[in-house]
Amino acid sequence: MNVSELLRLLQAEHDETAARADQLRGKIEQFTAALTETEARLAELTATRKVIDSLALPDQESAPAATATVYQRIVTAFNEHPDKVFRVRELHEHLGLSTGEPSINVNRSRLGRLVRQGLLEQPGRGQYRKRT
Repeated sequence: MNVSELLRLLQAEHDETAARADQLRGKIEQFTAALTETEARLAELTATRKVIDSLALPDQESAPAATATVYQRIVTAFNEHPDKVFRVRELHEHLGLSTGEPSINVNRSRLGRLVRQGLLEQPGRGQYRKRT
C-alpha cells in the first residue's frame, strides 16, 4: 500500500467520522430542546400540584360536618384519637368507608400527602398517627 492510497483511506474515514459527529450533534440539539420543554412542563406540573395540595385540605372549622371532605374526616379522626396509631384499613372501618382495595389505596395516598404536609407522622410502615 502506498502513501497516496493510505491518505485516501484516511480521508474517507475522516469524512465518515465527521458526518457521524454532525449527525450526533443534531440529535443532541434535538434532545436538548426536548429536555428543555419537558423540564419546563415538569416545573408547571409541580407548581400546579403544590397549588392543588394547598387547596386540598380546607380549614376544618369552616365547613359543616355534613359536608366534610374525606380529608377533614381523616384529620378529625386523628384529632379525636391523638395517641392512636391507625393502619389504613382500621381508619377506613373507623370512618365507615368502603374497604375495597382501590378505596384503601386512594386513602393511603391521602395519608401520605398528610404526612408530607406535616399533619401526620408515620411511626412504622403502613402506620399513621397525629404529629405531636
